[in-house]
Amino acid sequence: HRCRWCGTASFRRLLCPVCASSELEPERTTGVGVIVRTAVIHRYTEAARNESLVRFSEGFVFRCRIVGAAPHLVTVGARVRPVSGGEPETGEVVLELCEPPAARQDWI
Repeated sequence: HRCRWCGTASFRRLLCPVCASSELEPERTTGVGVIVRTAVIHRYTEAARNESLVRFSEGFVFRCRIVGAAPHLVTVGARVRPVSGGEPETGEVVLELCEPPAARQDWI
């Protein structure tokens, strides 16, 4: 969505996060973004998974799960794109890395 009053882009909001206007126009995203924060999560699952904050090209930031690479290889600054094959049943936003991750020598 994009606010009609201030032009701020947001995702899954009822009100603009900047001016609190309820006049939001639907806008389609390209889905391409850059990771601004990343974390490896071990809770509630047997396998570790990655959750990252991604800044999309339209300007909004959203928490997403990154797949297709080991969780510890997902780095800040990496470009991501939507996973082909549609949305998962949970409604979770799932992205994959645009380029394969570089191997880290400092990981044990």
